[in-house]
Amino acid sequence: MSDTAETTMPSIDPAAMPPVKGGVTAYVTVEGAMKAVDFYQKALGAELAFAMPPDESGRTMHVHLYINGSSVMLADPYPEYCSGPVEKIGGFNLSLHVTDTDAAFARAVEAGATPVMPPEDMFWGARYAQVRDPFGVLWAFNQQR
Repeated sequence: MSDTAETTMPSIDPAAMPPVKGGVTAYVTVEGAMKAVDFYQKALGAELAFAMPPDESGRTMHVHLYINGSSVMLADPYPEYCSGPVEKIGGFNLSLHVTDTDAAFARAVEAGATPVMPPEDMFWGARYAQVRDPFGVLWAFNQQR
């Protein structure tokens, strides 16, 4: 028996699960998955498609969001199921294709994201910006011109 508390897995009908949208789905492990949901709703206009109920430790094993027409999945760390502790998040960003980079950037910053790169016209012809959310994830806004 491990020192880690056992987690009871709820039974879910697969037919009741919402459809996954997009060709690639990011699955992000963050400390405080349900707090991240609240933030992503305010900052990015996320819609909650599904969330497992929190376990006895307050962790959420699976959350399915729709952000900008695609699915994004997240969860709290579950080391007993190989998902982590959360360490430094880096080496990637989640890029949203938007119609107004300036407005998307301002909304995210107003919700509590940290500005990383303010909106700027880029050499590839897009208006582009980046923010880091309170959970360490880097988000980019990319508006084609």
